[in-house]
This record gives sequence, structure tokens and C-alpha cells, in this order.
Amino acid sequence: MNGRPTLVLASGSPRRLALLAQAGLEPDALMPAEIDETPERGELPRRLALRLAKEKAQAAQTRREASGEFAGAYLLAADTVVAVGRRILPKPEITEEAADCLRLLSGRAHRVYSGVALVTPKGALRSRLVETRVRFKRLSREDIDAYLASGEWRGKAGGYAVQGFAATFVVKLVGSYTNVVGLPLTETVALLAGEGYPIRYSWTNPA
Repeated sequence: MNGRPTLVLASGSPRRLALLAQAGLEPDALMPAEIDETPERGELPRRLALRLAKEKAQAAQTRREASGEFAGAYLLAADTVVAVGRRILPKPEITEEAADCLRLLSGRAHRVYSGVALVTPKGALRSRLVETRVRFKRLSREDIDAYLASGEWRGKAGGYAVQGFAATFVVKLVGSYTNVVGLPLTETVALLAGEGYPIRYSWTNPA
């Protein structure tokens, strides 16, 4: 399609779409995968992120096979998990949950894990796991109340969006910034390129 292979993103996340666009990658279709994201008993955060990414990719593959669409496409999926130690933080949908996350993150370090999974045109499953360390400043009550009022925390891992107002909370970040946003670009591009996807096609063939 359009002189390059078909790329399908197993997500409806505007953040992941924007990040792919930064790399010159525009998915031909979105195929959000609805899976149970509940951690297994005793599951570590890093294992959860990788497992969910793989399950999303496999769900997209199953859907593709059932529909007969996008045969030979690259299927890309990702999942991001925020954790303090072994404690996995939710993707809050209610204010109380988000407030609990922010209070826990205040003045301390946490880790952000993203699993990236790719189903190749030949049906092979490839994956990567990326870890970033982040430290927040000590958050005042005013910081927390104002951030909760903004609503940008809703549905975000750990209850914050580093590309938004929460950028003012970050004292230190070690590792991939795009990982914290929701898709580690360097590793995603490497994964696609390693399987033969023409990463730089749009760089040399502008619309």
C-alpha cells in the first residue's frame, strides 16, 4: 500500500499515533485490542507490560485472520505499566484512584515499563521491553488538586501524562522519554526495521 507494506496499530491511543508520526510512520489501520489487563497473582510489572503487549498483538492477529483483512501486514502493539517497586499502579478512571497514584508518586522514584510486540507478515511474534526511571518532585496539595481538575490523568498509566501538565512534576528521568509517553520509539523502530519494514520510506518519499 502506497509503495510500502501495510502497518496496523493494535491501539486507538492518540499518544501512540502521534509518536509514530514523529518517526514518519502512519498506520494504515487501527485495530484496538480489547483484552483483560488485570495483573496475574504475584506478576511483576515488567512481565505484565510485555505479556499485555503480546496479547494485544495476538488478539489483532486473531481478528485479522477472522476478517481476512490486512493479510501480510505488520501488526504493532504496546502496553505501558507504571510501578513503584513491585506495586503496579492503575490506569485510573475515577478521581480517587488518580489522587492515590499522585500521592504515592510524590517525592519519590518510580519505573515505567513498556512492552512492544510485533506480528510480522510471516506470522512470527517479536517483542521488546523498555524501562525508564522517573522521579517526581514532592507534590503539594495544590499541585494534586489542580492536576486532578485538569482531567488529563484519565486512563493514563500511573495517573499522569508526562507530555502534559505533569511534565512540571518530573525532577529526573533516566532512559527513554517516549517510553513514558507510551511507545519507546527507538526500540519500536528497531523492531520494525529488523523485520524488514522500510522505516525511512516517508522520509525519502514525502507526500
